[in-house]
Amino acid sequence: MAACSFRRSIASQLSKVLDLPPESLIKSISAVPVSKKRHVADFQLSIASVTDNSSSGCLARDLHLQAEKLAERLKCDAVVSEISAGPGTVNFMINRELLAKTVLHQVLKDGLEYGLKSELFSAVPRQKAVIEFSSPNIAKRFHIGHLRSTIVGNFIANLKVALGHEVIRINYLGDWGMQFGLLGVGFQCFGNKEKLKSSPLQHLFEVYVQINKAAEDENTKKLAKDFFRKLEEHDEQTLSLWKQFRDFSIEEYVRIYKRLGVHFDEYSGESFYQEKSQEVLKMLEDKGLLQKTIKGTGIVDLSEKKDLSSFSTVMRSDGTSLYITRDLAAAIDRMNKYSCDTMIYVTDKSQSNHFQHLFQILKLMGYDWAERCQHVSFGLVQGMKTRRGEVIFLEDVLNEVRSRMLQNMASAKTTKETENPTETAEKVGLAALIIQDFRGLLSSDYQFSWDRALQSRGDTGVFLQYTHARLHRYDEVLYRSSQDLQPKHIVSYLLTLSHLAAVAHKTLPVKASAPELAQGEEGSLPGWWNRNRRAPSAPHGRSDRAGAV
Repeated sequence: MAACSFRRSIASQLSKVLDLPPESLIKSISAVPVSKKRHVADFQLSIASVTDNSSSGCLARDLHLQAEKLAERLKCDAVVSEISAGPGTVNFMINRELLAKTVLHQVLKDGLEYGLKSELFSAVPRQKAVIEFSSPNIAKRFHIGHLRSTIVGNFIANLKVALGHEVIRINYLGDWGMQFGLLGVGFQCFGNKEKLKSSPLQHLFEVYVQINKAAEDENTKKLAKDFFRKLEEHDEQTLSLWKQFRDFSIEEYVRIYKRLGVHFDEYSGESFYQEKSQEVLKMLEDKGLLQKTIKGTGIVDLSEKKDLSSFSTVMRSDGTSLYITRDLAAAIDRMNKYSCDTMIYVTDKSQSNHFQHLFQILKLMGYDWAERCQHVSFGLVQGMKTRRGEVIFLEDVLNEVRSRMLQNMASAKTTKETENPTETAEKVGLAALIIQDFRGLLSSDYQFSWDRALQSRGDTGVFLQYTHARLHRYDEVLYRSSQDLQPKHIVSYLLTLSHLAAVAHKTLPVKASAPELAQGEEGSLPGWWNRNRRAPSAPHGRSDRAGAV
């Protein structure tokens, strides 16, 4: 790729001056992110990475002085047009004409695979990854934490597939536990089979809300406990009703996920591991890891000194499994089934402690592959509400974004007619939703704003979609995102590129230009454009796995 050839050229000149092999210098030369501000460098060399300052406790001014001295010894050539010193860095500006020609040639040559064939990825082995994301809890509200898990997990899956890795997408549903005893009793009292078929998520939520009002009633508690006991004992009638809850819900999820451009290879759930979790408890006991407390619960000591300063509860006093026990069973089962190189869990940051314990227990059990398990956490979203109030279901969000985009399109003076305005509104609206979420670090909380998200100018998905319609450089950016699984690098790059393209459009106006020049453009920036555009599905959207808002 272009960036790699430029980096090699810089390393070659540095090698002669520093008397170091070019290969050792290449990794110290980093590409400078494109910025809307004054551009001072395309590449930078960190002085600290090529000098031995361990004994001198080198100060910043010393590094800057070294950078100035090194910059003076280097010369511009056919590739590098400008060399300057920065705070502890040597900056290199690439010849603009050469840069443009090289990048455009590479884009034309690689087409849709531009950036993916970079030698940056040549040393990265192709892997098989299991990614668990979205994972809503049947009968409970599909809150914004689940939406964020869905689009972040989908981004990671798409990124890995684009880079040549094999991916198994898993939706681990919250489909087991005492709440299903309560839901079963609730359905017997308030349920409607026709509503269950036509709108399962909405109806089950309504039933759950109604029965929850009586959840503290002793008789209701007894009935719920009896229902769940029958479920665990595989009572035919009870199991049949639970299966309807699950199957109808999955059908509706599939339909809604399709609107997001999200799909799963496997719909799993806690119910799959009810029996296997007992096998896990037996394994823990056989390995001497399971300890009983005075209350009869089972725990695993996670402390370094084995003084129970840190432990995880894995069994109830009645011998039944817990959430983490079923997660242990699921992780072991997935590794046996898929023999994957890595397992990634995408949930909110409140579950960081849970996954830390999960990976620790797996390692204590002798599963070295636990080192290859990763929790990608994200922060909380505040302020996302529809015009009707609090968001309850994912579909509420999708309908709201479509409605608001249609309204914006109708009120914009420059809007052009489209073949399917509703479809266009939904796709552009989804881009707006995703881009606002991906602009910062995933671990950060943020305040959601419909107005900010749906603006046609500024760093928004709407603006990005518009520019994407007119344009199609970025292996360095892809590589950074592939290393830390943060979408912000790609989003920041694309937004900056879009703004620079907008500047170019102003510099090269279509109006009043010669016809042969004007034909290369679609026109000056309108509020909308005259074709349906594809929405970026975040590169391809748990029991409260995703976390609460």
